[in-house]
Amino acid sequence: MLISEILRIKGTTSLFTTTPDGSVLDAVKVMADNDIGSLVVMEHGVLVGMLTFREVLAALAAGGGTIGAMRVAEIFDRDPLTAAPKLDVMELRGRMLERHARYVPVVDGTMLLGVVSFHDVAKAVYEEQSFENRMLKSYIEDSPTAR
Repeated sequence: MLISEILRIKGTTSLFTTTPDGSVLDAVKVMADNDIGSLVVMEHGVLVGMLTFREVLAALAAGGGTIGAMRVAEIFDRDPLTAAPKLDVMELRGRMLERHARYVPVVDGTMLLGVVSFHDVAKAVYEEQSFENRMLKSYIEDSPTAR
């Protein structure tokens, strides 16, 4: 299965973004209001990084539980793992595990196509393996030696 298929299955969900000069508090509100764990950081229409709850929690810990007037630019990940739409889901799964990445922007050249989460990847792998298991069981049950 390709990453483009995961995006197709997810459908046209909203893509939430912020800018480096945006406030962390506003970003947290968007994440909380939309039950999402990340925002794509965009500047002049170009992906420049990711802000996830990991960076927010680290900032809260460093700030003694407050983020005050902190800007996204102070904490976001400037080198996020990205994926091409033609990348195989199993390859992405391995890369996500290596980098401890929970959210991955999918880009085609410089165009942002969407974001896949580790949950999206795990679900796709599970469904693909479940389908294969059903097909194998059906094949075994229908084989002449099984009768």
